[in-house]
Amino acid sequence: MMPLLPLYGWLLLSLISPQIINGFNVLFMGPFPAPSHWLWLEHFQKDLLKRGHHVTSVNNFPAKQPHPNLTEIIIDPKFDIPYYFPKAHIFNMRFASDFQNLQLWWHVGMTTTEHALNDSKIKKLIASKEQKFDLLILEQFFHESFLMFAHKFQCPIVTIGTMGYADNMDHNMGLITPWSIIPHLVLPHTDRMTFSQRAYNTYLSLYDSLMRKWVYIPKMQAMAEKHFGPFIEGPLPSVKDLERNISLMLINSHRSVDLPRPSMPGLIDVGGAHIMPARPLPTKLQNFLDDASQGVVYFSLGSYMKSTDMPAERTATILQAFSQLKQKVLWKYENDTIGSLPSNIMIQKWLPQNDILAHRNVKIFITHGGIFGIQEGIHWGIPMLCIPLYGDQHRNSIKAVRGGYARSLVFSQMSSEDLVNNINLLINDPQYKRKAVEVSKKFRDNPIHPLKEASYWIEYIVRHKGAPHLKSYGTYIPLYQYLLLDVFACALLVVFVAVWLPWRLIKFLKKLRSKESNARLEKLKKN
Repeated sequence: MMPLLPLYGWLLLSLISPQIINGFNVLFMGPFPAPSHWLWLEHFQKDLLKRGHHVTSVNNFPAKQPHPNLTEIIIDPKFDIPYYFPKAHIFNMRFASDFQNLQLWWHVGMTTTEHALNDSKIKKLIASKEQKFDLLILEQFFHESFLMFAHKFQCPIVTIGTMGYADNMDHNMGLITPWSIIPHLVLPHTDRMTFSQRAYNTYLSLYDSLMRKWVYIPKMQAMAEKHFGPFIEGPLPSVKDLERNISLMLINSHRSVDLPRPSMPGLIDVGGAHIMPARPLPTKLQNFLDDASQGVVYFSLGSYMKSTDMPAERTATILQAFSQLKQKVLWKYENDTIGSLPSNIMIQKWLPQNDILAHRNVKIFITHGGIFGIQEGIHWGIPMLCIPLYGDQHRNSIKAVRGGYARSLVFSQMSSEDLVNNINLLINDPQYKRKAVEVSKKFRDNPIHPLKEASYWIEYIVRHKGAPHLKSYGTYIPLYQYLLLDVFACALLVVFVAVWLPWRLIKFLKKLRSKESNARLEKLKKN
């Protein structure tokens, strides 16, 4: 006989959340082909599978382990990013300006979206008649045409913002971003901007908003109509309306390192969702780290930019610097062509970064400044030397330096002496470690793990049919109403009428009286 307590527990669970027992049917889409993006997104997918949901996943990277509830639609061939955006241009700092990075993102979004929608398996999904989904989850990274899947399957939308907050996310949740205290996505400013910073922030934000409205979104609309139009009866909604219908945005942001900003119930911070307890390291790596009596310097350029792609003279500069260190160096280097190595250096094609950073002997993390690596360094309290190359890496690096737990170098200009001096400063000056530990404590201090919070809100959206009660009506009203311009105009009109009319009347009466007085004087003169 089943004990009463477990029986009542199952009954209570079935009453509270009957659908979760059978699982929701989720369409999970990560069309962007950068490995780091999917490594982050996959944590959300895995947690949904662990919670019993059925996931149809559209992405570029097949799962390493099959799951009975996982159906994969793999974009093949994968979009060749280096062909269209050569890595040599990145190493040469071609994308160092704010406007260049904005244009890079728009162009990457357009080309990767078109490539994915042309995949035969995705075309088959668009044309399908019998597929049903309870929810669409889409990475919020310049793939707005994919929102049309929510219209096709008549399901609510959850997006995952990989790089953090952007103005358009605020707008689609019913907020107008206050440019006076909130810098643009690509800018590293604080909320205490100078006049020139506020002016530049306004200029950049306005440029982004207008280009997005009049150029970028219309192109996404045309792409959606091209690919979805033949398979959906009736007129398609606008991509802009689909953006406004997003029920929930999970944002890669954390209160300990990002600025306070106005929010809405449908905006949830999930920074650090990918960081898990450290796992055991392979024996060779474990021994290398354990035996480092002077500590270890860990160096990685991430999953997309590879050390093997660096110009030869930059590689030589870095090797020369590392050979002068008394610390051991663990370097993510993707093949064995580097030649003879100094005895203190170990290279490997792939390294379990999170588990390495958790090791007690790791003293410094040399990073390109990608947001995921920065967050891992913060979580484990490791001082960082940032060498940003493009995109949000410049912003992330400046913020880390300002936080006091990092230093930064310019890749195209750094010398071996610069590297050695900065590494020694980060190791020997205790302020960097102290600041790293301080921000780590704040970053870890969460009421619930960000991944669990994300899964709760995802399920909440499905349980409550899109949860429209979380959505502010400010999302849908025109700007003049949101800013009360019509009310102010009416008030000005009332004030104008209340002041101008009496003034004109008084002026008219005075003039009339003056005329009457003059007429009487003229009459008296004649008499």
